[in-house]
Amino acid sequence: MDPFVVALVVVSAVLHVAWNIRLKTAGDPLRAATIGMVAATVVIVPVGIVAWLASGRRELPAEGIALGVVSGIIEAAYFVLLSAAYRRGDLSVVYPIARGTAPLLAVAVGVLVLGERLGPAGSVGVIALLIGFLMLQQPWQAVRGHRGIDPSIAFALATGVTIAAYSAVDRVGARLIEPLVYAAILWVTASVALVTWSRVVVRDDLLEGGREAVRWAAVGGWMTLGAYLLILWALSVAPLSGVAPLRESASVFAAAWGSVRLGEAVSRGDTLRRVGASALIVAGAVLLATGG
Repeated sequence: MDPFVVALVVVSAVLHVAWNIRLKTAGDPLRAATIGMVAATVVIVPVGIVAWLASGRRELPAEGIALGVVSGIIEAAYFVLLSAAYRRGDLSVVYPIARGTAPLLAVAVGVLVLGERLGPAGSVGVIALLIGFLMLQQPWQAVRGHRGIDPSIAFALATGVTIAAYSAVDRVGARLIEPLVYAAILWVTASVALVTWSRVVVRDDLLEGGREAVRWAAVGGWMTLGAYLLILWALSVAPLSGVAPLRESASVFAAAWGSVRLGEAVSRGDTLRRVGASALIVAGAVLLATGG
């Protein structure tokens, strides 16, 4: 792959991890996510309008608009579930599980529903993903301690389902409408849904916490928008099979940062377990994308 494309994807991965670190360390992850998405919307909407004008004001197909709205609603659900996971669990566990669930779900649908077959590399990829999940979740600890399912793991898995869902929708929607216009529709919908959820359901005062908290949440929103646009750029010059797995390298960054910088790991061995499990998840995603 072209080194320039690699650089785009790596920077995107770093921005995405930085955004998730911000969510995890925010006093209220959902409030930070909502403010961040609104701040990003203020930027992407003018960009989308310019892109539409530059394309000759092409008529926007109703199907594309509908898919953008659906994706935005799923994106809002993603942030609600991810915030719930971060309130209950560690960044170094939640992030890799959420990101790794999506490719595993895609394989499950392909094999069980569509009757597809996995090649040798894909089979090894599934095994790597499952081992990585088990190393992070440590279900035997629950059995030994007679505890129930860890809520943070459940929310992380549910977050992975939303990632798989909006990824599938976006693959179709972004081909029907100019991608930047599609992104604007998506962001507006997600922002409206999140603000509605926060104000009506949760009854949260989004400005609570002071200007500093709002400022950092806005910066986080711009980071995730930057990560999205960089991936969009990379996909315009490189195949998905090369871009997607490289992007998942963010899981290793998140595991390392959470384990060391946030002090989530209780020992050096625990740090190695978390980072190693995340590396297995990334390896599994790469094998599924390139040899599945």
